Amino acid sequence: MRKMLNTLYVTTQGAYLNKEGETVAVNIERETRLRLPIHTLSSIVCFGQVTCSPFLLGHCAENDVSVSFMTAHGRFLARVQGPVAGNVLLRRAQYRQADDPVASARLARLFVLGKVVNCRTVMSRALRDHGEKINAPEMPKKVALFAKVARNLLQEESLDNIRGIEGRAANDYFGHFNDLIVSQKDDFVFAGRNRRPPLDRVNCLLSFLYSLLYHDARSALETVGLDPAVGFLHRDRPGRLSLALDLMEEFRPVLADRLALSLINLGQMRKKGFRTLESGAVVMEDDSRKVLLTEYQKRKQVEIEHPFLKEKIPLGMLMFAQAQLLSRYLRGDLDEYPPFIWR
Repeated sequence: MRKMLNTLYVTTQGAYLNKEGETVAVNIERETRLRLPIHTLSSIVCFGQVTCSPFLLGHCAENDVSVSFMTAHGRFLARVQGPVAGNVLLRRAQYRQADDPVASARLARLFVLGKVVNCRTVMSRALRDHGEKINAPEMPKKVALFAKVARNLLQEESLDNIRGIEGRAANDYFGHFNDLIVSQKDDFVFAGRNRRPPLDRVNCLLSFLYSLLYHDARSALETVGLDPAVGFLHRDRPGRLSLALDLMEEFRPVLADRLALSLINLGQMRKKGFRTLESGAVVMEDDSRKVLLTEYQKRKQVEIEHPFLKEKIPLGMLMFAQAQLLSRYLRGDLDEYPPFIWR
C-alpha cells in the first residue's frame, strides 16, 4: 500500500519553484514563502504562470514526485515524471482485455455500477440531511430508481448498452442536482452539465474538481504500473487518458459532487468568487480556488473503512487502493474487480 503523501498546489501567479538541498522552495516576488521536504510530497500541481527550475524537475523525477501544469482555470497542460513503475506482463494483460469486447464490458459494468450507487448515496444523504429544504417530491422515487438501475446493470453484457445506461443515469442525476443546492440558490443555479467552458458557477466548481480527480486517477494508475491511456468504458482516443476516466467514475459523486455541494451549502463559495469572461465562460477567482484546494485536501484526509479491504484508509488513498485492486484483477489474482461503494 502506498504511503499517504501530500500534493502541493501552487496557485499564486508568478511563483517560482526551485530545489534547495532536499526541499522544494516556493518563491514569490523573490522571497521564499515555503519550503517542503521532497519526501513529504507525492506530486506538485502548478496553476497558471508558475515556473519550476530544471534542477527541481530532475529532483522530483528522481524521487517519484510528479509535476503537473494546468491553466489557471484547471485545464490540464502537461506532466513531468520519472520512470514509469510496473511490469510489462500487467500492461499486456490490460491491453488484451481492453481489446476484448466481453472483458471490456465486464469491467465497464462495474465502473458504472460504482458511479450509479454513489450518485444514489449523494441524493439519499441530501434527503437525510436537508429533506425539509429540498422541494422535489419525486426525489425519493429517483433514489429508488437508481437502486433498480444498479441491479439491472449487473445483468447487462453489452458495452454499448452499459454506456447508454450510464448516460441516462447521469442525465437523471444532474437533472436533480439543482435540488441538492439548499442555500444561495439565486447565486448558484444549475440548469444542466456544461463544460469547455463551464457557463455557470456550479459547473465551474465541478469542472475544476474533476480536473483534480483526473490528475489523482492518473497518478494512482501509474503507481501500480497500469497504462492510464487504455480504458474499458472509455475507448482509446489520442490525448485522452481513458483508464483514468474509467477510474474517476466511482469517485465523481464522492470526492467532487459532494464537496461542491458542501462548499455552496455551507457558504464557503460565494458569488463574488467567480467572474464571467466575454466568451461567457465562468472562472474562479484566486481566493475561491485556494478555498477549494484547501477543502479538497481536507476531504482527502477523512478516514473511512474500505468496503472490500475492510480497513480504514483516508479518502485520498481510495484511488490508489482501487488501482491496486484493478491490477490484481487484471493479473488474475481476483475473480472480479470490486468497485468502491460509498456507504
